[in-house]
Amino acid sequence: MIRTASLAVTATLIAGGANAAAVTVKVDSGPVVGVAEEKANVFRNIPFAAAPVGPLRWAPPQAVKPWTAPRPAAEAGPSCPQPMNADGSPNSGGANGPISEDCLQLNVFAPPHAKKAPVMVWIHGGGNRTGAGWIYGGENFARDGVVVVTINYRLGALGYFAHPALTKAAKASEPLANYGQMDQIAALRWVQKNAAAFGGDPKNVTVFGESAGGFDILALLATPSAKGLYRKAIVESGGGWFPVTTLAQLEAADTALLTKAGITASTADELRALPVEKLVALNGNYGAIVDGRLMTETGSQALANGHFDDVPLIIGSNSGEDSLMGPGPLSAMITAQIPAAARAVYKEETAAGDEILARAIFTDRVMGGGARWVAAKASGGKPAWLYYFSYVGSRFGPSKTRASHADEIQYAWEYWGRRTPMSMVSAKDQAVASLMHACWVSFAKTGTPACGPGAWPAYDPAKDQLMEFGAASGVRTHLRKTQLDFQQAVTLPTLALGGK
Repeated sequence: MIRTASLAVTATLIAGGANAAAVTVKVDSGPVVGVAEEKANVFRNIPFAAAPVGPLRWAPPQAVKPWTAPRPAAEAGPSCPQPMNADGSPNSGGANGPISEDCLQLNVFAPPHAKKAPVMVWIHGGGNRTGAGWIYGGENFARDGVVVVTINYRLGALGYFAHPALTKAAKASEPLANYGQMDQIAALRWVQKNAAAFGGDPKNVTVFGESAGGFDILALLATPSAKGLYRKAIVESGGGWFPVTTLAQLEAADTALLTKAGITASTADELRALPVEKLVALNGNYGAIVDGRLMTETGSQALANGHFDDVPLIIGSNSGEDSLMGPGPLSAMITAQIPAAARAVYKEETAAGDEILARAIFTDRVMGGGARWVAAKASGGKPAWLYYFSYVGSRFGPSKTRASHADEIQYAWEYWGRRTPMSMVSAKDQAVASLMHACWVSFAKTGTPACGPGAWPAYDPAKDQLMEFGAASGVRTHLRKTQLDFQQAVTLPTLALGGK
């Protein structure tokens, strides 16, 4: 679905006037016509797989049907089906506008006249239930010599779903449940085939993502069929500690979810005939699972067992990841779950009250501790770099003291997006963005984040150093070591690692 019928009108809207010019690139499936902007050649809504509808719902992505006539690629395509706000405002994943099951498309931001430029492929967050690739503007990466690709992938029950009827109908070796992850792999394969057409180097691909996108990247690093499709990875607030969910467990959970929703479909054909609205309304836990075919281990297990893809890695978290818990106050049920042993470790937070304590525990257990553990385990091979993002934008009042989940995205992209007018961006905000963005660009180009006035050391568990992007950015040693050690000791025995 194209949002406007006229490429000329679209080009004018996007590029801001008569200076917009069409630019055509031939990809493996046919020619696409994008827009030459000031900083980038931009192509949107390029399909990388066939529409996953009818018999292809809950099936591995299939090849797109080629075309011969130039395909307009100046306007964003639809988002994958997901809950949308009734008033048309962006949802929790930043998406609004039309949705469609025919959503397996991507967007490219390429430097004009690029040749063998590094490529960065963005996997968006949103709990694997919301979000879209078109939300993110890669013009400033292109300005700095990087080709950026942002992708859509199936979400919610359309992307991560299992049912005995689907298992029975699938071929013996056909992967199951992880359809969103299969889409991500298909998009990376598309990049391998087509990056050079945009001036990119398919041998220098960095996959990067935030939140669910970070979780997904850690899953990709544990997926044998994804190896070789990228050379480096960046994980923003993607955790690192993943409990095991098997195919049988997900089948049982999703069957119960259907029953609770009053859905009686019990065969593969009946499931595939369900209205998409009924599936969007389902609210389950969506993410990669061990199906025994695509994935045989969780990301945590693969890392512990030495099966994790050995590529240079940046990983980190934010100081206020507890924003995922909501604005508060927290319920008594949550604060009642605070382990007694934690109070001796989190002394300052305990003194500040159970609300502060529960939020600190959440931040360290769900994001910070896992990121440090992944960096430590990965450091035995290719280097890994650990970061901590604590900067609070100057547009926020003094009541905000920590960087919320996803706050770092604007800084890493040096792109303020639709929700932050430039009039609200201070010189200090821009300085932090320029620093973090430079680190990401340097890593994409060279495999090392050489950025800023001082060296960001690769992570060494013995030295325990990281880069803090904050009011005063710089290298920190043993940041929150006591608390993260505590969380690691509590959590690792629950992950069925079975490795070293």
